[in-house]
Amino acid sequence: MAIRAVFLVGLCCVLQSNGIEVEASENNGCQNFQPHTVMLQEKQAYRTSFHFQPPRNWLNDPNGPMWYRGVYHLFYQYNPYGALFGDFMIWAHSVSYDLINWIHLNHALCPTEPYDINSCWSGSATILHGKGPIILYTGIDANHCQVQNMAMPKNLSDPFLEEWIKFAQNPIMTPPDGVEGNNFRDPTTAWLSHDGKWSVIIGSWSNNQGMAILYQSEDFFNWTKYQDPLYSTERTGMWECPDFYPVAVNSTYGVDTSVLNAGVKHVMKASFNSHDYYMIGTYVPEMQKYIPDNDFTGTSMDLRYDHGKFYASKTFFDSVKNRRILWGWVNESDSIEDDMDKGWSGLQSIPRHIWLDRSGKQLVQWPIEEINKLHGEKVSFLHKKIDSEAIFEVQGITAAQADVEVVFELPELQEAEFLNLTAVDPQLLCSDANASIKGKLGPFGLLTLATKDLTEQTAIFFRIFKGLKGHVVLMCSDQSRSALRDEVDKTTYGTFIDIDPQRENISLRCLIDHSIIESFGGEGRACITNRIYPKLAIHEEAHLFIFNNGTLSVTISSLNAWSMNKAQMNHKENFIYKASH
Repeated sequence: MAIRAVFLVGLCCVLQSNGIEVEASENNGCQNFQPHTVMLQEKQAYRTSFHFQPPRNWLNDPNGPMWYRGVYHLFYQYNPYGALFGDFMIWAHSVSYDLINWIHLNHALCPTEPYDINSCWSGSATILHGKGPIILYTGIDANHCQVQNMAMPKNLSDPFLEEWIKFAQNPIMTPPDGVEGNNFRDPTTAWLSHDGKWSVIIGSWSNNQGMAILYQSEDFFNWTKYQDPLYSTERTGMWECPDFYPVAVNSTYGVDTSVLNAGVKHVMKASFNSHDYYMIGTYVPEMQKYIPDNDFTGTSMDLRYDHGKFYASKTFFDSVKNRRILWGWVNESDSIEDDMDKGWSGLQSIPRHIWLDRSGKQLVQWPIEEINKLHGEKVSFLHKKIDSEAIFEVQGITAAQADVEVVFELPELQEAEFLNLTAVDPQLLCSDANASIKGKLGPFGLLTLATKDLTEQTAIFFRIFKGLKGHVVLMCSDQSRSALRDEVDKTTYGTFIDIDPQRENISLRCLIDHSIIESFGGEGRACITNRIYPKLAIHEEAHLFIFNNGTLSVTISSLNAWSMNKAQMNHKENFIYKASH
């Protein structure tokens, strides 16, 4: 049973924002928790080395990511009392100078007030020009109703923002008529419109429609619901963790959330059905409407950030490097008993730079450049032909902890098999035609976290077909032989990639980190994340292979692979920062 922190230290302060005095009360309840003092054994087979995770216990949604006064901030949903989701969820808080090495701080928000006494759930951070950051978050109140609350930093001169003050007039938004109290959550980063009003959307479900409820404010403290949702649809479930932001049309650079001009499109993202779906479209502020280029269909053709395990994601604009960065929660795939034995559950993905593809039809994602700081030993080669049924090992790196980039040339495209794409689900196609099923052009790719004898293996691979309108590239992740354990999820994932293999080679990048593989196909136009729990292919017993199980040969244009060094994850008291940037 969770033990509630009931001791509060009261404080009245005045926050000046947009010329309005706001009385607030301080929340110090989080200061009493010290969950970061006990470290788990580093030789745990499934503990990662360069993905973000706290030392122990449950983690889920990334919250309020931002850059402030030289420091990157990541808040996240956390259970301080155990490795499972709990009824006392808080905002944990970590900071970084490079988005790779992290310092764990005391918690930012804990349940202490009637409006959040049953948990502090997900939300976002908005930086007001000249005023600093403000957090909007969902509280589970004393009646177990979802309400929206606000918190501000106690000391704006502190780059770590270690103490947060809850707004005295919380809650600032409550479920409107027609919305049930358990269907109103996860406020987005706010944006400033041309009329000087702030806007924010809340995820919801009402009248059999998933929706983004729109609220507006002139001062950021008093919010009014707009008459219509910014967007709604009958083809989805409840919208969790919505996100709404602009992307540049002709650039990989990111733009601030409030940017609105002819050079941007807008992304609307929602989390439902265990995946993160998005649309690209046009935002019309005069009408407060979002017009997508392609609506959600409820089929496999809908756009996703990631076709594997990746949920409740959040983006932010990194003003230092003019880029938009995406984070996603990657949950476990083994049993509850295993999570409790490990003493922890959940990871954050590697932060991804995200931008609009030159086609304008989808987003592109790529691991942030800072991940390269962890590169260790390297192996590489060029122009290696891979004949039918060939397999060879990539040696000279630590296969359980690696970054691998490989580019394939396809010299015999005219021989590809025909595929009629009508009503084809790529995930089912990958499952039916797994890595052991021979085709003509494919399967070819990587065997990751594999034993020497291939008893255990996770195949990340491609198949190439001829369609009615050109070639079709299928990317798959086959987990059917990933572990000699029956209790783990071994779902096979797959997606089509929008590239023409006659004009460009097929690329694959995999970040391998003990129990997670993040795969980026077609230079980031398709992403698949897996959680893998091998019984034998762990630590030094893990191997990496390149394979071709097609009847036609393929050529490796280039391969570069690195062992990855361990990222620093320290509590503040144990951290000494050495300037390296």
